[in-house]
Formats: sequence, C-alpha cells, structure tokens
Amino acid sequence: MSERIDPRLMAEGRRTRGALYFGIGLGVSAALLVILQAVLLAHLVRDVAFGHQNLAAVAPLLWGLAGLFGLRAALSYASEIVAFKASGKIKTYLRQTILNHVLKLGPVPAADEQSADLAGTMIEGIEALEPYFSRYVPQMALVVAVPLAILALVFPVDWISALILLGAGPLIPLFMVFVGYRAEAINQKQWQKLLLMSAHFLDVLQGLTTLKLFGRARDEIGIVARISDDYRKTTMAGLRVAFLTSAVLEFFASLAIALVAVVFGARLLHGNIDFYPAFLVLLLAPEYFVPLRGLSTHYHARMSAIAAARRMFDVLDIRVANTGTAPLPPLDAIDIVCEDLHFAYEAGAPVLDGLSCRFPAGQMTAIVGASGVGKTSLARLLLGFAKPEQGRIVINETLDLAELAPESWWQCLAWVPQNPRLFHGSIAANIRLGNPQADDEAVREAASKARALAFITAQPEGFETIIGDLGQGLSGGQIQRIALARAFLKNPQLLILDEATANLDLESEALVLEAIADLAVGRTVIVIAHRMAMAERADNVLVLEAGRVAAYGPPAQLRTADGAYARLLQAYEGDAEISNPGAELCV
Repeated sequence: MSERIDPRLMAEGRRTRGALYFGIGLGVSAALLVILQAVLLAHLVRDVAFGHQNLAAVAPLLWGLAGLFGLRAALSYASEIVAFKASGKIKTYLRQTILNHVLKLGPVPAADEQSADLAGTMIEGIEALEPYFSRYVPQMALVVAVPLAILALVFPVDWISALILLGAGPLIPLFMVFVGYRAEAINQKQWQKLLLMSAHFLDVLQGLTTLKLFGRARDEIGIVARISDDYRKTTMAGLRVAFLTSAVLEFFASLAIALVAVVFGARLLHGNIDFYPAFLVLLLAPEYFVPLRGLSTHYHARMSAIAAARRMFDVLDIRVANTGTAPLPPLDAIDIVCEDLHFAYEAGAPVLDGLSCRFPAGQMTAIVGASGVGKTSLARLLLGFAKPEQGRIVINETLDLAELAPESWWQCLAWVPQNPRLFHGSIAANIRLGNPQADDEAVREAASKARALAFITAQPEGFETIIGDLGQGLSGGQIQRIALARAFLKNPQLLILDEATANLDLESEALVLEAIADLAVGRTVIVIAHRMAMAERADNVLVLEAGRVAAYGPPAQLRTADGAYARLLQAYEGDAEISNPGAELCV
C-alpha cells in the first residue's frame, strides 16, 4: 500500500513544486558545503601542524572556514523556512480539497462517515504530512546527493576508504526497508486507534446527558481510559521500533567509520599514506553517514504520513455522483412530478419501488406512512442530495432535476428538518444562514414571522446572544422557530419540511404550525408528517406503503374513504388516547 501512497503524496507535493524544490536545493547546497569545509580544515591543520605556518599565513583559510560556517547556517535556515512554508501550502490545499469533496458528496454519502473521524483526518491527519514534506522529502535528496559527492572526492584520494564507505552505506537503506514493513503496520494501527479514540470521545460528549441519566457515565470513563491506554501502547510500540532502528543504524555507521580509522592508523604507521588524505577522509567519513542517519530519523515521519494519508485518500476516493450543470431559469412557481422513481441505498433493499406522484404548485402536500416506507428518501431525492436509480423528477413539466446544477436548485428552496442544525454563534448569525446579506431589520422581521421574536428579545443580548453547538441553551421549539426564521429570510419558492412539529409541546407546536401556515402562502410546500395533525392541514396527502403510493388526495376525501390514510388516522387517534386520555385530534 505504501508503494501506492508515496506517489500520490508526491503528486500533491508537486502543487508547490517551485518552493519545495527550491528548499531542497538550499538544503543540498548547505550539505555540499561540508565537503569544501573539510578540505579547508584539512589544509589548515596540515599547514599548521606540518608546515609550521603562523596565524597570519593561515588567516585566509580561517576566514574561509568562518564564511563557510555562516553560509551553511544561512542556507540551512532558509531551507527549513522554505520547506515549512511549502508544506503549509500543501496542507492548506489538502484541507480545502477534502472539505470540497465532502461537500460534493452531500449529506447522504457523508452520513456513512463518522464526523470525528473526518475531523481527525482533516486536522491531525493532514498535520502529520508536514514532517513528510518539510523533512523527509528534502532528506531523500540529501541521501542521494551528499554521499555521491563525498565518494566522488574520496575515490581519487583513497580508493580503499571509498570502497569501505560504498559497502557500508547501502546497508542502512536496506535495513530500513526491512524495518519499514513492521513500522508501517504499527503506524497504521496507531492512526486507526487515534481516530477510534476521537470518535468515541465525541460520542461520549454528545451523549453525556443520556449517559448521566442512565447511570453509565463512569462506565464510559473506563472505556475511554482503555482506548487511551491501547493508543499509548501502540504509540510506544512505534517509538520502540524507531529508536531500535536508529540504534542499529548508528552501530553500522560507527562501525564503518571505525574501520576507516583503523585502516588509516595502520597505513600511517607503516608510512603507506600521507597525513592530508587520511585526515581529509576521516573528516568526510562521518559526514557521509549524516544524510543516512537523518533519513532514519525522519523515516518515522514517512510512516506516520502514509498511515494518515491512507485514510485521507480513502475519503477522496469516494465517488462523487455526476450532477447536472444547467442553471435553473426564473420560475414564478414550482410544480414537481415524480415519474417511476426507484431508489435503494448501497447494498440495501429498494426503498422506493416505482413511485409516481405530483406536488402541485402553490399547495401544501403532506407525505405520510409508516416508518421505513421511503418518506425521508423521497425528500432527499427532491432536495437533490441523492439521485434515483431509475425514473426522473420533472420541474414545471420541462426541467429534469438530474440535469440542473444542484446549487442552482438549492437557491429556490428551503429545508427545515426535524432536528435543525444550529451552530455555535449568535442567534442572528444562525438566522442569516438563510440570507447572509440580510440587514438587521430583515432578520428581525423573519424572526417575527417565525413566532421567534418574543423569546429572542427576552434573551440577555437579544439577537446577539451566543448559543452553543446544536442550539445548546434553547428549547426544541425555539430551535425549530429559528430554523423557520431562516426559511422566512430566504423567501423560497419551494419549502420542504421533515415534520417540524415532532417532539414539541402543545404550545410550541401551535406556534410552529402558525408560522408554517404563514410561510406556506403562495409557495409549494412538501411536508413529511409524522403527526396527523400536520397532514390534516395540508391541501393534499400522499400516503406511502412499501415505497409506492397507496393513496393520494385531499385529507377530507381520504378520511372518509376506507383506505391507507383512514387506517393511519385511526392508529394515530388510538395512540393519542393512550398517551393523553380525552385528547382530540387537532385539525
């Protein structure tokens, strides 16, 4: 797998090819100055020790060494800065790419992915690529350039030492290849455990109220502790391999340098070699292994990057369904006809099986039926979040929804789900999602129409009151009315609601129903109704059974007929009497 991941990572690195290659060039230049530095130092020592030259005579060499030290430091610093900035651009690009890809996937495919998993991939995962691009990739260039340059200088000076270095050098990369297979498996396991820990911790935080009420909070503490300990053990196993690898590589490098030194010592004693070439090679021998040591040090960064990139590319490899590109022309009203719709989720049974129906312009149509008959799936098709496997959805008799650009279609509609999503921020900012350019007066008017103005102005900071994630600090009815205020602010031609009154108390339900009635005027409204009170307010009711239309017509007509709607109505009235004896159906 790493053989496939590495080229893909490098392909992403080429997006900043100029900066990345420039940084590598600076690093290679700094490393190659070591050779010139060793030559000057060897000349200096020889001239002082054997030529008995004074300080003035060797001053040019000293100044040259000082200049090389300064130039090397500047080049190394610049190389680090350039490589870091290049990797930063790559990380920013990858985060944007993954986020855009998830947005293109839409809520249906993305729902199969854990949010904490995706967040971990986009944050910690992409962050793990920084050492790969800023350190490992430049080090690979150094491993090629520096040893070859040193061998090119050493061979003419002393071929025996060059052969020793040439024989010892490849042992380090060869050993790293063998160790890499084990390290890759450990790093992949470590990354999976990190994502598991992140996802579980998020689930615990989001379900904290439920856990407390059922007395399972302490049990979850133990589970989190166990997952954390597993992650610690996996991390330590990876570090253990990395440290042992470094120790073995240091042993090979030290052994080779010692062998060169022993050979030179024997040859110097017998007068078979002069001091200058021997000293020069001894200076260059440790530098020969420096890039190889650096590669072993940063090899762990490669393993971590591969483990993170594998999950990242798994997300990017999820196929995005083909979407239309045609813009939606201006429409005075929206009439929708569904023709022979067939739809099934991946590896699942058919949800819609030849469904055909119509949603007339300017009318409210309620979709009812037992759980699992395809109500929500039909809404997803109408919203453009999914595409039918067969059949089509026709807008105003001429426009095929599959051929329209999704963004163009979404501009003319508003969606209010059963559990609206509010984000951390002010109430005004959450309402402005419907129209970011709206002024304060428009926001206030939308809140008033949604029956939300009274409770908003009662807040300490009014519209600027900060609410928590998922609307923390507000009741279910208040959250629902803020969602309706968004819809009022957007002023859509098509309104789709997934039972906006579910799980609300009677007072909140009455307010929401009033707001929906006002919002429905002059618009095409499609309501997924779990409560029959909502269906009874509609102009038409669409009853689904087993993914097909079982009944369709005005509620008064269906109520008197002995059919699917009448059975649902009787079941609803029976449940209402059991839960609240004496309660009557609200119509």
